[in-house]
Amino acid sequence: MTRRDFLQMSALAGAAAATPLLFANEARAQAFKGDDQPVRIGYLPITDATPLLVAHGRKLFEAEGLRTEAPRLFRSWAQIVEAFIAGQVNVIHLLSPATLWVRYGSGFPAKVVAWNHVNGSALTVDNGINKIADLGGKTVAVPFWYSIHNILLQQLLRANGLEPVTRARDSALRANEVNLVVLAPAEMVSAMASRNISGFIVAEPFNAAAETAGIGKILRFSGDVWKNHACCVTFLSERDIAERPEWAQRVTSAIVKAQLWTRSNQTDTAKLLSNGDAHRYTPHPLQVLTKVLATTDYTGYERSGIIHHRDWNQRRIDFQPYPFASYTEALVKALRETKVEGDTRFLAKLDPQAVARELVDDRFVRKAIQEVGGPAAFGLPANLLRNEVIAA
Repeated sequence: MTRRDFLQMSALAGAAAATPLLFANEARAQAFKGDDQPVRIGYLPITDATPLLVAHGRKLFEAEGLRTEAPRLFRSWAQIVEAFIAGQVNVIHLLSPATLWVRYGSGFPAKVVAWNHVNGSALTVDNGINKIADLGGKTVAVPFWYSIHNILLQQLLRANGLEPVTRARDSALRANEVNLVVLAPAEMVSAMASRNISGFIVAEPFNAAAETAGIGKILRFSGDVWKNHACCVTFLSERDIAERPEWAQRVTSAIVKAQLWTRSNQTDTAKLLSNGDAHRYTPHPLQVLTKVLATTDYTGYERSGIIHHRDWNQRRIDFQPYPFASYTEALVKALRETKVEGDTRFLAKLDPQAVARELVDDRFVRKAIQEVGGPAAFGLPANLLRNEVIAA
């Protein structure tokens, strides 16, 4: 996600920029009646997209009676949002904070119908950095301003007496300042290898890739800061939900079943997503994806002090689809305290509880979870309620 991409995405908040995309969306919507429209997935090649790709690769959409097209890979969040608004794709995974921007910042009516996964991100740093305080005077990359990565990084920095700033890369920094820049995930490992940045916080498997190549090391897992947080969520247009509720249900059911299968088949999931599989969903090697999806031994991380909360008993990435209202409410509050670029005035007008009701539609995922055995199948509480735990 380059600065140009961010400005391009921000321009969608203007009616003039968004209108041609909305006309295109209208034309595509009229081409299909009822549930006949095919599932058109848009995704970035990160593990956040796992449920969508597993559902496609294992033909779970077809098992629900849906037609599918080949998933479409995008390189930036700006591209995927534009394609979604234009109707070129109709099922996407999107950064959970970015859904706030799309619905309330740009005014495009869309809803979260499920979470894609929990955790699955980390703060990776140069091998010479051993603690958060060592990032003072350094530059760290985030994938997008409206991301859980940006939120958690800034919480970590403030908790350690550091101030996040956004300046030109050649600007002088005080010893307590950390300069934040936006980079596409695929550029982060090479940027750190060339010492253009001292660290990055991003979705997997780029953290594992840096570890495997010996370029950097994990300093903190995101799920060790915000327990079982959402990163990417499944996003559908409100029009599809209102006019094609059975289609939306079938899409959600397939994604829920994909997550349940993934939890018990981590190695097979890594193979399916790897560059050695016939689908070629991602460019990542099996070794790196296996490190993310299938590794359960965290003894080394615990011994080095990287994991602060052993009692949370978390996987590096895990999968559960239910979108807790408590998380959405906490997300709105956290985003207000986070430094982002662009027009953020819409955030001040948001009521966290109202957002949890308006942005999220959990009807379909509740039904889908019951179809596979209920909340216990995912280790969730029967009442589908929880308290958010954040410990930077």
